[in-house]
Amino acid sequence: MHKIGPDLESLRSIFDLDGRRAIVIGAGGGIGSSVAHGLAAFGAEVVCADLDHASAEKTAQQIEEMRGIARAVPIDVTSRDSVSSVFKELDSIDIVVLTAATNVRKRLLDMTLEEFRRVESLNLEGTFLVLRECGAKMAKQGRGSIVVFSSIRAQVVEPGQGVYAATKAGVLQLVRTLAAELGPEGVRVNAIAPGVVETALTAPIKADSDWYDAYAQKSVLRRWAQPEELVGATIFLASDASSYVTGSFLTVDGGWLAADGRFTPKL
Repeated sequence: MHKIGPDLESLRSIFDLDGRRAIVIGAGGGIGSSVAHGLAAFGAEVVCADLDHASAEKTAQQIEEMRGIARAVPIDVTSRDSVSSVFKELDSIDIVVLTAATNVRKRLLDMTLEEFRRVESLNLEGTFLVLRECGAKMAKQGRGSIVVFSSIRAQVVEPGQGVYAATKAGVLQLVRTLAAELGPEGVRVNAIAPGVVETALTAPIKADSDWYDAYAQKSVLRRWAQPEELVGATIFLASDASSYVTGSFLTVDGGWLAADGRFTPKL
């Protein structure tokens, strides 16, 4: 951990990630790709991991073209063997960021068991597998920062989001539990809760102009987020700037959870 002194340079250093190795799971696109670029910009060596290895390689190549240090590895977070293999191959790891997720937007009464399991397997079970592997490695090291992407859906729901919301609430509780269990070992574990972000996961919403506009108006900023707007929160939680932050639920939602309802009364 960087020691904070009275001078400006020591204060700036708390965001410095030089000499640290990060793995971003879901780095092939969207938020994960933006986060991978951000970590590299602050000096981290970045392992770009994704089920789509070609996309992960593209992110790593882009980072290297910007004079960062990166490489790509394939990972399937629904596979215990795949997750275990990736973390065993890394001799040390300082930062883990997990952004991978999926969704099936259906009312609960219309959801098939196969669809339920598909969402649960990636979002919740996959998070458990990653947390178990990286948590064990970091506990042995006596250091580390784990950042898992949950969602505002861990707190609020709407029709068609039930299973996704349940998994994201579960993710939050896994994060809090591991934070409690590994705090004495020097490992911090935190969750980021995005609001609506323009990614491939939300493309069906963007394609419906009424739906897209309604979401934009629900945010007090009256717009959607871009993937790069999640980078700052991730750097904060990954770095020594948040050395006393663990078990937290950091919302990056444009004020979605802060405002009550979608009606502004005349005052």
